[in-house]
Amino acid sequence: MKYDLTTGSVSMTMLKFSLPMILGNLMQQLYNISDTLIVGHFIGTDALAAVGASYALIIFLTSVLLGLCMGSGALFSIFYGEKDYFKLKSSIFISFILILILTIIINIFIFIYIDEIIYFMQVPSEIFDLTYTYLYIIFIGFSFSFVYNYFTCLLRAIGNSKTPLIFLASSALFNIILSII
Repeated sequence: MKYDLTTGSVSMTMLKFSLPMILGNLMQQLYNISDTLIVGHFIGTDALAAVGASYALIIFLTSVLLGLCMGSGALFSIFYGEKDYFKLKSSIFISFILILILTIIINIFIFIYIDEIIYFMQVPSEIFDLTYTYLYIIFIGFSFSFVYNYFTCLLRAIGNSKTPLIFLASSALFNIILSII
């Protein structure tokens, strides 16, 4: 659902738009907490340590992609607000291709240099193999993370903050169920 963010009460418009985003952030935190509990309880402390050791790298690279997606979203919202649909379509296409190429380059770099990256992060030898496995699995799904973040920023740029929340809620629930099974 999309709102016209240029009409009506500013505070109500911002509240209606931002509430799904706030709920989405809370949901992501709850998912991270449940993921930590599940890993720690069912797999063990070494696996939890591997997840923790990987955290900085994953957050850094995800933040790079998210920043590019959000920057693109700012451009999308300008063109959408101006009703310049030619520039909007062009910027969507160009930014998607450029960020996708960067995502692929990051993935290739990670898969080629994963051992060196883990050594650089000074991961203890006891959890090296678990960290390797965890990072490998995470970066298999890295492209999906890009697609989600890209289209979330696109939808928000045109005033739709509810659809990303619905998708996030569905995927978080699905991931929790799969983690337990």
